Amino acid sequence: YHIGVDIGGTNIAVGLVNENVEIVRRGSTGFVRDGGQATAQRIRNQIERLIAEEGISLSDIESIGVVVPGSIDTLGETVIDAYNLGFHNDPLKQHIASLFPNIPIVLANDANGAALAELRRGALQGCRVAAMMTLGTGVGGGLILGGRMFNGGKNNGVELGHMTLVNGGEPCSCGNRGCIEAYVSATALIREGKRAAVQNADSMLHAAVNGDLSKLDAKTVIDCAKMGDPAATKTFMTYIDHLGSAVVSIINLLDCERIAVGGGVSAAGDFLFDLLRENVKQKSFFEQYADIVPAVMGNDAGIVGAAMLYSDQAAV
Repeated sequence: YHIGVDIGGTNIAVGLVNENVEIVRRGSTGFVRDGGQATAQRIRNQIERLIAEEGISLSDIESIGVVVPGSIDTLGETVIDAYNLGFHNDPLKQHIASLFPNIPIVLANDANGAALAELRRGALQGCRVAAMMTLGTGVGGGLILGGRMFNGGKNNGVELGHMTLVNGGEPCSCGNRGCIEAYVSATALIREGKRAAVQNADSMLHAAVNGDLSKLDAKTVIDCAKMGDPAATKTFMTYIDHLGSAVVSIINLLDCERIAVGGGVSAAGDFLFDLLRENVKQKSFFEQYADIVPAVMGNDAGIVGAAMLYSDQAAV
């Protein structure tokens, strides 16, 4: 068995994964911003509960993989920054390893874990070269090269969301301007939806939230665009144009076989994917290029990807 741990801003999800890459037991506990050592103890408590339920012991656990929404040092031991978790230069791997001295521990970014999950069990199965993009509050991304997760030439990971899309463009959460994340995240779609609602007080966008723009979310924009509201449609088509440029840049660089798109915005389904595929078709350098498909692992991606980190490393 392998243990997969997905640490999020509100919950820590833990799963027991068997040799067929199936989650056989799962549990979760609330996340509290009180540091890596306390987090490690919560993880320990959940793992002990899962193995007891399964009737096995720690000696049956081959590895523990942990994914976090943040940047990891090149040695894979320290969470440099995970703003939603309050982790800054936190030696999380050491904290966990001290509680499991005989089990290999692997630490990675959650987007990389999601890409690995899609490779092993999801939309990227069978691919040698592929990419994963998650469109949520931010934009995460992971690459598959040579049939394995790619963590960068210097082991810094990959940050697809922080490639520059527009010079001097919208401010990004990372402190730069014009990043992909600043244009194709759910946050970006909300920002532009609010701007459109202010400029079009007679729009369906404005009416959908009764003029209270604090209630406007990405789904509001998408739903209003589906119903043909001009302001929402224009906003969403601009969003699609930016997303298409981001996707086609990855395709033209790597000649991917497939790109999987997940995250909250991807719940728009065919309404998003049909428009995105047409946009990419118009921009792709190649006549034959990557399939663009929905990610399928959903909430299991973090656990499965984390659980597979050790075996993916061992395949080198």
